[in-house]
Amino acid sequence: MAGRGSRLRPHTLTIPKPLIPVAGKPIVHRLVSDIAKVLGEPIEEIAFILGDPAFFGDDVVNSLTELAENLGAKASIYRQDQPLGTGHAIMSAKESLSGPAVIAYADTLIRADFNLDKEADSVIWVKQVDQPEAYGVVELNEKNQIVELVEKPKEFVSDLAVIGIYYFKDVAVLKDELQYVLDNNIINGGEYQINDGIKRMMSEGKVFVTGKVEEWMDCGNKNVTVETNSRMLGFLEKDGEKLIEDSITKENATIIPPCYIGDGVTIKNASVGPNVSIGRGCIIEDTTIKNSIVQNETIIKNANLDNAMIGNHVRYDGKYTTISIGDYSTLE
Repeated sequence: MAGRGSRLRPHTLTIPKPLIPVAGKPIVHRLVSDIAKVLGEPIEEIAFILGDPAFFGDDVVNSLTELAENLGAKASIYRQDQPLGTGHAIMSAKESLSGPAVIAYADTLIRADFNLDKEADSVIWVKQVDQPEAYGVVELNEKNQIVELVEKPKEFVSDLAVIGIYYFKDVAVLKDELQYVLDNNIINGGEYQINDGIKRMMSEGKVFVTGKVEEWMDCGNKNVTVETNSRMLGFLEKDGEKLIEDSITKENATIIPPCYIGDGVTIKNASVGPNVSIGRGCIIEDTTIKNSIVQNETIIKNANLDNAMIGNHVRYDGKYTTISIGDYSTLE
């Protein structure tokens, strides 16, 4: 999770993308918790690969440490000092690369329920997609084992897209192959890639199989993040998860589920939902809002919002026309 999340600006100017909330919980918190459910066994350690300490500071480290400890695991923090690709990022945590491990990119959310094939050397999570030419896909043999990874194929290879979550029975094998990639300066797209380490494992006879997910949700930019928030709220509502805190205050307010509404929120003369997440301490007044994400301690008045994503400590009053908006903001 070392990237700056530039496609999700302005929200990532002050908060790393993996800590942006979706359905009331930071993306990386949801991802790690969902992987833990799929694995169904104790986790000893969670290693987080971060970027510049000036951006990924103590508050980020504390949040991630708490996440790991809540799952009964040790938190290890590593830094990728240069943006040199997925293979380079993984090797930034080489001290933790031993034994069985899951590697995941922290801007992806999943819904999955399957038995992990621990007899294979590796499992690569995939999702069936309609336009495989837009993704990296896996090629399978007659035994349904993965024999090749193909990035954005011009001719049909398969419709199973790699979603960025991997299981390795012994991740030290991947470490050795990635060390070879680094030592021999094997670069693709200007970066050191995890795929080059995986392909070396395949060439040596390691068995790779697929793990299929029911849902794969991206958080790459504002529109898809808002869509992911809506989908996740629907899933959580079906799961029976509590989404509305008891401490909210309502006055002449309508809440149309599914919605997440955090601690201390006040809703007055307003309609909220469906598919809205509102963080703690917000005030929503004389407003209609749907299909949107609002973070913490924000005040919104006299607004009619749809497909909106609003950050922390914002003051927005739709009644006024003289406004000051920060870098990379969009009004549509």
